[in-house]
Parts: sequence; structure tokens; C-alpha cells
Amino acid sequence: MFTGIVEELGEITAVENLDDASRFRLRGPVVTEGARHGDSIAVNGVCLTVVDHEGDEFTADVMAETLNRSSLGALAVGSRVNLERPMAVGDRLGGHIVQGHVDGTGTVIERKPSENWEIVKISLPADLTRYVVEKGSITVDGISLTVVDAGPDYFTVSLIPTTLDLTTLGLKQPGDPVNLEVDVIAKYVERLLGARAEQPVTLPGIQGAAQ
Repeated sequence: MFTGIVEELGEITAVENLDDASRFRLRGPVVTEGARHGDSIAVNGVCLTVVDHEGDEFTADVMAETLNRSSLGALAVGSRVNLERPMAVGDRLGGHIVQGHVDGTGTVIERKPSENWEIVKISLPADLTRYVVEKGSITVDGISLTVVDAGPDYFTVSLIPTTLDLTTLGLKQPGDPVNLEVDVIAKYVERLLGARAEQPVTLPGIQGAAQ
């Protein structure tokens, strides 16, 4: 479980293409401190498992399903990535509940800079629009963000200088893909309400009979 508060901007240092997967080597001095084999680290919002760890680098295997359903397949040596370790029990939940399970990908449509922040417009897959609401939470490349405007096929977020300086969203340009994870609470609510709607309505029995 993650919070969407990126700990550092890491870098891909090697990519090994396998038959049905890829093995990434990533540099991240903060997230590798105390890392062990089998630990989880979110890379651009995708929960990956540490295979090996040496110095300030770690390796992770990414299966074909993940490469196809996320933007990780577009990464190459030199690519910068957002890194976050799982939340420890008792930590502050600075962002929102993030699973590290990407629901789909969007594309940066445009950027509108202003004096103190920047508005970024991102495309939204049709099957995710019902989960995105104004002032709600969404995860973009592993970053917990608040939705400013929720359109029929897009949404916008407002980025402060800290987010621009310390995450990949400061580097993304129109046309670049981003990983999206919607608020898991919205998906649970939908499932529960759907199950309730499918249940037959039982009216209370009427006692006695009319005379």
C-alpha cells in the first residue's frame, strides 16, 4: 500500500528485454536504503518487487501484462521515474490510498503555466471516467493529485512548484503517456451498490386478512 507521495526521482540505468518480460535496473538512493529481496517499490505508480539490490540501485522484473497495460513499456535507459516505498504501519497518510495497480494510461494533452502553479490536462480512458470527480483523488505516475476539472474524456490537475521539481510531471510533455490509478474506494462503492441493486426486493409480509 502506498500514499502517492513520491520519495525521489529515480533513473533507469539498464533494461534487459526477456522473452515475455523485461528486467529493469533503477537508481534510487532513498528507496534502496534498507531494501531487501522481495520488498515492494512503486515505479511511476506500478508496484514492483525488488529482485536484487546493490548500492543505490535495485532490479525489478516487469511481466508482459504490466508492460502492455502501463507506460513502463516506454521506459529506456536514462528515463526518470517516480519512486516510493510502501507505507509503514503508523505512518501519516499524506496523499490517499494507492495500491500500485494501474487502471489504465492517459496522455498529457496540454500544459498551462502560471506564476505559481501549472495546470496539466490529461486524457482519460472511457472506462475510468465514472471514477473521476472534481476535487477527488487520482494517481498520475504514482503521484497523489486532486482533480481540478473532470471532463468527458479528460481531467486536469494543478501542480505546485515542488511537484514540478521533484516528480516526472515536471518533465512530461504533450503526447507523453502517464499511468493512472483511480481511487479504489470509488470502485468498492460501485461494486457494493451494484450488488445491492441486483438483489430481489422483498416486501414485509402482511399479517391477517381483510374482513
